[in-house]
Amino acid sequence: MSVERLFLDHGALLKGHFLLSSGLHSDRYLQCALVLAQPNAAEQLGKELASRVAEKPDLVLSPAMGGLMIGHEVSRAFGVRHYFTERVDGIMVLRRGFALKPGEKILVVEDVVTTGKSTKEVFAVIKAAGAAVIGAVSIVDRSEGKSNLGVPYSALWTVSVPAWTPEQCPHCRTGMPVVKPGSRTEKKKYG
Repeated sequence: MSVERLFLDHGALLKGHFLLSSGLHSDRYLQCALVLAQPNAAEQLGKELASRVAEKPDLVLSPAMGGLMIGHEVSRAFGVRHYFTERVDGIMVLRRGFALKPGEKILVVEDVVTTGKSTKEVFAVIKAAGAAVIGAVSIVDRSEGKSNLGVPYSALWTVSVPAWTPEQCPHCRTGMPVVKPGSRTEKKKYG
């Protein structure tokens, strides 16, 4: 399966001037939601991610919003529960009656890893509950393997997409309007 081909076929590799959740700017954006809106593609990606995990988890946990759909598909491939975290006042938390059990083996599933910030915030939720992070997977690794999550990690597609601080951004210098396509609003800067 070519993940890049899926993104191209579904118009999910966007070009322009984008504000990433890390605070960095980029000229390309990978809109996983456009791929995951296709049930067959989502199921296929979930099965492929599950096949890359050495140990079956008790639970799959994803950060909202981006990890919701692919997390559900990975959990379905394993036949286990899927929960998700949400931000409340900027802090990643479990809500909606979700609770982790001490000792539970948990796999974290993301759509895209860039800096690893959201993934590591989910790890903190897991550790605070006394559960164990057994690894992480994502559809796309934008960090080019540099995110250093500290657990076994696998992505279906590692891609190099340039990113700049606003001060270094060539599009900002030309006055091109910036678009925020993601769901997370951040006050902090650059991962």
